[in-house]
Amino acid sequence: MVIGLGRFGGAVSRTLERMGHEVLAVDTDPALVQHFAGDLTKVVEADATETPTLERLGAKDFDAAVVAIGTDIEASVLIVLALADLGLTNIWAKATNEKHARILERTGATHVVFPEQRMGERVAHLINERLLDFISFGDEFAIARLVAPEPLLGLPLVTSQCRKKYDVTVVGVKREGEDFIHAVPDTLIFPGDELVVSGRIHDLEAFSAM
Repeated sequence: MVIGLGRFGGAVSRTLERMGHEVLAVDTDPALVQHFAGDLTKVVEADATETPTLERLGAKDFDAAVVAIGTDIEASVLIVLALADLGLTNIWAKATNEKHARILERTGATHVVFPEQRMGERVAHLINERLLDFISFGDEFAIARLVAPEPLLGLPLVTSQCRKKYDVTVVGVKREGEDFIHAVPDTLIFPGDELVVSGRIHDLEAFSAM
């Protein structure tokens, strides 16, 4: 169940449908409901802040609920509270700031996400063009995809000693026209190889800049 069909909620709903999940999408805006009616199996115009409304929609029969409302803090909190009252134990909620997140957690949200903040951080790390992709885990640790730095070229990983010298771990290698390779000590690195590397964010940034 996804409540709120803005950019975040709409993307979550469409992705879940593509993955084969049964999705009930809910929004108070008739224009948004009409817009998504052709893409989603079940779209309903309703005010989900009321527990009886959620009961009529069968909310408690879903394994998970996503409250994708960020701008109307009161509405998002009331919806999370209503879902918790119905007994849902897997409630994902979008927050706009830390205070909003704390309120959501105290009213029953089991997972709180900051999609705009995460995307902003990701873009900031990608904008220097050395990192091809970047996923932060929120604790100074991340996984990145990058073009193999010059000091590694022509060497097996055991010789380049990435973990010892640069405090990063090469997880895998993607070579053009070939399948993804899980990195092992004798994996040779060639020009143009893309590496999947894990480590602390500042170490990854320094590694990519070599």
